[in-house]
Amino acid sequence: MNRTDEVAIVSAARSPFGKFGGTLRDFTLPELGGLVYAEAIRRAGVDPADVEEVATGVNLPGADRSIARQVLINAGIPPERVAYTVDRACCSSLAAITMASRSIRLGDAAIAVAGGSENMSKVPYFLTETRWGHSLGDITLRDQLVIACPMTGKPRAVQAGEEAVEYGVTREEQDAWALRSHQRYVAAREAGKLEAELMPVEVPRGRGEPIVFAEDEAVRPDTTLEQLARLKTIYGSPTVTAGNAPGLSTGASALVLMAPDEAKRRGKRPLATIVSFAMASGHPDRIASIPAEAARLSLGKAGLTIGDMETIEINEAFAAVPLVSTLILAGRDPGKAEEIRARTNVNGGSIAIGHPTGATAARLVMTLAFELRRRAEAAGDGRPLYGVVSICGGVGEAESVVLRVET
Repeated sequence: MNRTDEVAIVSAARSPFGKFGGTLRDFTLPELGGLVYAEAIRRAGVDPADVEEVATGVNLPGADRSIARQVLINAGIPPERVAYTVDRACCSSLAAITMASRSIRLGDAAIAVAGGSENMSKVPYFLTETRWGHSLGDITLRDQLVIACPMTGKPRAVQAGEEAVEYGVTREEQDAWALRSHQRYVAAREAGKLEAELMPVEVPRGRGEPIVFAEDEAVRPDTTLEQLARLKTIYGSPTVTAGNAPGLSTGASALVLMAPDEAKRRGKRPLATIVSFAMASGHPDRIASIPAEAARLSLGKAGLTIGDMETIEINEAFAAVPLVSTLILAGRDPGKAEEIRARTNVNGGSIAIGHPTGATAARLVMTLAFELRRRAEAAGDGRPLYGVVSICGGVGEAESVVLRVET
């Protein structure tokens, strides 16, 4: 197989994202991931036996292990194929995509499937100090869902809020962004824009007929700015509330990747092309600003600027994240920041959709790819359109990818 500089995204699919304790709460990560990976392969029109590599991002595996391997088997891919599980916090499914892309770029694989699976409703409590017995006194259960930085001990909400204050991004701006997320998501749903990425999931229901779960569960279409303003901040954060942050979620996402020559040989028109990708890291407290650094790196590798991007996806881990990162990408120019924000998360984001941490990044990639495809086909002028995805992860991490779509 030949080396290549670019990677074709041939198909994409995701489950609806369920809310905490919601409709998808009983699915294991391999079960949900297997369903979605199988659907992405079906949409690509390829035989599962042709898949050479599977990468699955997971952030909170609970007591399970070898999740990508189980996803591969559940998806009907032959057991002789290889699979690996990736943990890079919220960047995990984008790390899975970029690692599988490296295999394709090096010529080690022609077809791969990458994405992520997460069920935050199924994360167990941990008894971390009881293996060797326990004397008199209380036993403490550790809850991984009280999400804080393991290095600094700060809750993520505090980190995001402190960076918002540092960059002059107000609580009011964050609440307004949260409202915008819900409004833009509802508008996109009503326009039918989500149909291309979503797949229905049958949810068993005892002895009755299964429920067909077909829409994201966390969106609040009746949200108002007044309601958001009344919410108290959480974990001692100066600005972050339950309203301007996403809830704990469940979902899976997957993309079928091919070498461009392989896609051409099979007569497959790419949904989008991965032009470049980059990982970034910084101080463990940098959560709202680090996506800007990752975006800068991936854009630099592609020889492009933020001004060249038709649309932009920056994950709404908190509303502070896209607000701070767009301000940095604008060189702290408020007017330019507003222009960049107008092109960012145009169909809503994780505050509305939900944020199953191991699966969100792949959702961002497919959301961007489908939006660029719609715009390119509407324009009909043959001009390539570019977009960038960037997402923060825990402990000062971020990842970014630049996509191109051509008619």
